[in-house]
Amino acid sequence: MAVVLVDAGGTNIGSVRYALQRLGVEAALTADPVTIRGADKVILPGVGAAGPGMARLRELGLVELMRSLTQPVLGVCLGMQLLCTHSEEGDTECLGVIDAPVRRFHEAPGLRVPHMGWNALASVRTHPLLDGLAAGEQAYFVHSYAVPVGDYTVATSDFGGPFSAVIARGNFHGMQFHPERSAGVGARLLQNFLSL
Repeated sequence: MAVVLVDAGGTNIGSVRYALQRLGVEAALTADPVTIRGADKVILPGVGAAGPGMARLRELGLVELMRSLTQPVLGVCLGMQLLCTHSEEGDTECLGVIDAPVRRFHEAPGLRVPHMGWNALASVRTHPLLDGLAAGEQAYFVHSYAVPVGDYTVATSDFGGPFSAVIARGNFHGMQFHPERSAGVGARLLQNFLSL
């Protein structure tokens, strides 16, 4: 199975790559369109801001390619947000393969942004990405922007209200948390993606 990590400048690329190695998968890090199109699975990691993330994809000539992929694609953290239509972060037009907005969390008493740390996942519909996930299992989050709950939502988490923790539409999937930092839960969810 050929798995590629899109080299879009995310600072979590190394940790995602290592998490895949622990699952027995060597993922190529690439920005080459031919390699990406020919892969069995494509992962778009990302840590940082939406504007520079999209600028990097444009600079590499990968925007239309990413939109046209038909194999399973997984966006992680910022990578998930880039799969959506628009981010409030820098008023950024994103890839638009999942019809969802990305909005900044509102600070409130007891709610400090960014949302950082372990938080429970709650399944809202059956999906192969969640196979083997027990109720209340936790994942590790670090983010200031989130995707609201919609028909694309597979699992939610709560930070001053529910938000999308896992999304899916067709062959495009996203995890807002860091599966590579989420111990056994993260490993299981990555393995579920590899098994799609």
